[in-house]
Amino acid sequence: MINALPWWIEVPVGLLLLLSGGFALAAAIGVLRFKSFFMRMHPPALAFTLASWAASLATILYFSALEQGLALQAWLIIICLSLTVPVTTIMLARTALFRSRTGQSSEDVVPPALGQP
Repeated sequence: MINALPWWIEVPVGLLLLLSGGFALAAAIGVLRFKSFFMRMHPPALAFTLASWAASLATILYFSALEQGLALQAWLIIICLSLTVPVTTIMLARTALFRSRTGQSSEDVVPPALGQP
């Protein structure tokens, strides 16, 4: 049986989870509304990362109060996301840029590579 936590722990955890859901919803709406791939990359990279931060902070707060000690296992999720999301976003952008410059994509016209007229 799970012990009941005081309301002053449950309220911030609930607010952080609602904030997380709001950021995830904003990321999903951004993906649907933007037209080009380059504009669609930003909502998941930014808003979904903020949603993950809020959910992880709620997890840390909840389990720290439940175990009556500092529970830092959720930080591993945030560290991995903070390292992998920017790298993945850059690799996707470079791939899309390469495909646009070589004519393999029907996306927006992109500027030429550096050093080319």
